[in-house]
Amino acid sequence: MNLDQKRCIIFDLDGTVYLGDRPIPGTVDFIRRNLGVRDIQFLTNNTSKNLADYTAKLAGMGIHIGLERMLSPLLPLVDHLREQSITRVYPVGNANFTTFLRERMPDIAFTGGDDCQAVLLGYDTELTYRKLTESCLLLQRPEVAFLATHADKVCPSPQGPLPDAGSFMALYEAATGRTPDIVFGKPNTILLRSLLARYQPHEMAMVGDRIYTDKLLAENAGMDFILVLSGETRREDLASLSRQPALVVDDLGGY
Repeated sequence: MNLDQKRCIIFDLDGTVYLGDRPIPGTVDFIRRNLGVRDIQFLTNNTSKNLADYTAKLAGMGIHIGLERMLSPLLPLVDHLREQSITRVYPVGNANFTTFLRERMPDIAFTGGDDCQAVLLGYDTELTYRKLTESCLLLQRPEVAFLATHADKVCPSPQGPLPDAGSFMALYEAATGRTPDIVFGKPNTILLRSLLARYQPHEMAMVGDRIYTDKLLAENAGMDFILVLSGETRREDLASLSRQPALVVDDLGGY
């Protein structure tokens, strides 16, 4: 793979650009050098924070971008709710999640009643047993849609991996027999719809630390995948892969 030929490079955040509050220097330096050279985009499956939180965090690392460079499953989720006229939902998400929904959909109503149309599952850092029980009861009704933002099993942190929405999905399947009707985050290429309208897949590359989300997203979109070993995946994990990443590096500091 010739990285110089890539017009658009999409970066995962957690485990790729930073780990917790700690920047990954080589990759951060690469991004700074290339911001004015090619289209640098940032993609996160983490729906526990507002998108502006990410731009502020990146700015603290010397990476100054606008919200238009942020990709998140929150965006296609809202598009789907609007397209399907779904306005009465039960959110399993934290305050940032519900605030985003209210900002983008002023007519949305949060309810666990008979009028509920969908359970929305995000990365709920404020998860309670009450939320679990109420949402599980709703999901026993087949007419209630089950929509999830992403399927990451864990969220990387300096202390170690933390349970993420994919872990919650396993709980829901065990308790209700249901899996989400749609998962909007990686590896669903709906996240890249606007970019794929502007670039050919061979002009793009995805940089990430996860095989089952970042790599699979790249493959689904037909673009090259660059694996950085700064997050979840270890080099020994590559032995079992039938298809190897286009590039495997500790970080992008040497490019």
